[in-house]
Amino acid sequence: MKPIIKAEGLGKKYYLGARETVAPTVREAIKLTIAHHAGWRRRLPIVWALERVSFEVYPGEVIGIIGHNGAGKSTLLRILARITRPTVGQADLFGRAGSLLGVGTGFHPDLTGRENIFLNGAILGMNRHEIVRKFDEIVAFAEVEDFLDTPAKRYSSGMYLRLGFAIAAHLEPEILLLDEVLTIADAPFQKKCLQKIRDASRAGTTVLFVSHKLTSIEQLCDRVLHIQSGRILQEGKAAAVVGGYLNQIGKDA
Repeated sequence: MKPIIKAEGLGKKYYLGARETVAPTVREAIKLTIAHHAGWRRRLPIVWALERVSFEVYPGEVIGIIGHNGAGKSTLLRILARITRPTVGQADLFGRAGSLLGVGTGFHPDLTGRENIFLNGAILGMNRHEIVRKFDEIVAFAEVEDFLDTPAKRYSSGMYLRLGFAIAAHLEPEILLLDEVLTIADAPFQKKCLQKIRDASRAGTTVLFVSHKLTSIEQLCDRVLHIQSGRILQEGKAAAVVGGYLNQIGKDA
């Protein structure tokens, strides 16, 4: 079987430095331009958010990604979702990908919920007929019927999450990328989302799932990647990798 996701030697480097809080004056802008061309950037400290990350994922797998805050989990998903470009290496996705990488991601704040459903479907490459066919399922799952024609900027974070997950999960992606977003949902909706992930996997959707909720990781995932300091520290069956992660936390405490 061919992989549906293949990452080879992925690395992402960021430069550390002061960030401008106000617009520079003309003189400051000129100085910054001259400094840039003189190579000042090479002297700034750097951090590798990801370093030499390689793995393969096969159709229908549910892969959990765990690790401390700042380990590189979200950077990895952003690269796979084509939001962030890797500094080195390559990530190939051989299927249509849907993602929910943050509350409100992919929404236009001035468009209504209804319009955002069609916008997200179009971004995924679906035609209007396909979106209409899934429209009622999305609305029923998200439970936002009364706010469909309200601009998204009026939505609460919970409403963003409900509609965002419903769109990502119901528009038939072959690959579903989920960052740590379900934690802000109430318990009943979390349960419904986890069941939807199971159903999607059984239907052949490949899922990459970042979470600090280790019980969900163990229940849902076929394999788990433990990322630490930008590298894959351990990869394997969910119980073994989660157990190793908990042991490490115990030692660090």
